[in-house]
Amino acid sequence: MNKETARLYRRMIEKAAISLSDEDALEVPEMFPHWRPDIKVKVNERYYYNDKLYKVVQAHTTQINWEPDVTPALFVEIAKPGEIPVWKQPTGTHDAYMTGDKVHYPAANDAVWESAVDNNIWQPGVYGWQQT
Repeated sequence: MNKETARLYRRMIEKAAISLSDEDALEVPEMFPHWRPDIKVKVNERYYYNDKLYKVVQAHTTQINWEPDVTPALFVEIAKPGEIPVWKQPTGTHDAYMTGDKVHYPAANDAVWESAVDNNIWQPGVYGWQQT
């Protein structure tokens, strides 16, 4: 296979990957484009960065210091089903916790808390959470 054919296959794979559910996408995160600076991204596009898959929550042009793992207003990490993440302060409605969402707080080895309300932006122990 020559480079031109390989590039064509890669474009077709990326095009097909768009239709995968988040759960299926997590099985093959390498199929998605790698995040890099200076690209225009659209809402709901997924990018691979530091061995994790992220979804765009706000259209923008990527830039250095706006990497997916440090800009929750622009990207949200796609978590594996059943995995309980560490609580992060929501930055808007796109990443607010919903009833039944579970988090560790304050760190990965600490207690598990479950949100008792929708659109929960408070930290566990303040309002809207029950320790499990």
